[in-house]
Amino acid sequence: MTEVPKKPDKVAEDIGRRAQRIKDARSTPPTSPLRGLGVFGMIGWSVAVPTVGGAFLGAWLDRVAPQNFSWTIALIIAGAIIGMVIAWRWASREGGPE
Repeated sequence: MTEVPKKPDKVAEDIGRRAQRIKDARSTPPTSPLRGLGVFGMIGWSVAVPTVGGAFLGAWLDRVAPQNFSWTIALIIAGAIIGMVIAWRWASREGGPE
């Protein structure tokens, strides 16, 4: 089969479109499926660390400075709230899939 030669303007347009596609692909790489696991991990640690820290601090305070209420429960709740705020701020700063 013989191919009909393209006009020079058409060839230049094809090259320009291909170059633009390559440039777009390089500037916005695809997201990795492992990124989602990393996000889950970061959010999990953001909530878990303050919650567990509150539990340990509360248990210590229950022994050292007993009150009518449980320091452990109060600080577990406070740690969970602080962890959720940290996770919320981190997730909103990172942004979601676009």
